[in-house]
Amino acid sequence: MRELRTLREGWDTLEADETRLLRRLTVHESIRQWLILQRTFEPQLQETATLFGSERQTALAQLQVRLRRLAEWEKKHGESAAIHSDT
Repeated sequence: MRELRTLREGWDTLEADETRLLRRLTVHESIRQWLILQRTFEPQLQETATLFGSERQTALAQLQVRLRRLAEWEKKHGESAAIHSDT
C-alpha cells in the first residue's frame, strides 16, 4: 500500500510540474503545441467524429472567440500576452 501512495504522490508532483511549465508557454508556443497535437491525433478525431464532432465544433468555436479577443488585446496593448505564474 505504501508503494501506491508513493506512486500517487509522485504523480501529483509530476502534474504540478506540468501545470507550472504549461503556464510559462507564450500564446504562440501554446498554439504551436495544439497544432502538433491536432496533427498527431487527426486520424482518431476523424474516426470518432460521429460521436464527438459537434462537441469539438463547439470547443473550436469557443477557442476562436478567445483567440480573437486575445488578438484584440495584443493589438490594443502592443505586446504578446503570456501567462506567468509561480504557483
